[in-house]
Amino acid sequence: MSAQSGAAFLLKVTDGGAPPTFNTVAGLRTTQMSIAGQAVTITTKDSAGWRDLLSGAGARTVSVSAAGVFMGSAAETRILGNALGGTLDTYQLSFEDGSRMQGQFLVQKLEYAGDYNNERSYTIQLESSGPVVAV
Repeated sequence: MSAQSGAAFLLKVTDGGAPPTFNTVAGLRTTQMSIAGQAVTITTKDSAGWRDLLSGAGARTVSVSAAGVFMGSAAETRILGNALGGTLDTYQLSFEDGSRMQGQFLVQKLEYAGDYNNERSYTIQLESSGPVVAV
């Protein structure tokens, strides 16, 4: 795999239409994704002192965090509504090589900040609900 530009790592949110259109969350400077799984241990006396894990078991989660400058876009307005309503929505992550991941996410945290004579910025934390799949 060749090196990829971080500027092409985009967070998108659906517009709620059918079929859905995904709008890029504008003004992001950083985007980060982590995938975590909970291991289910099935170690027994027959494991000879080594831990055995059950493949495919346990809970898997995807967390997304991002930070950027507030632009007042439709996508940012939708995210604010999702945060205030505690609403699950469909989000998509796209990468420079054209690959994409999509799933339902809940806005876990949305923070705004602004200093005098400086831009208004925000950070967002999303947590997956259900499967996150390659599309």
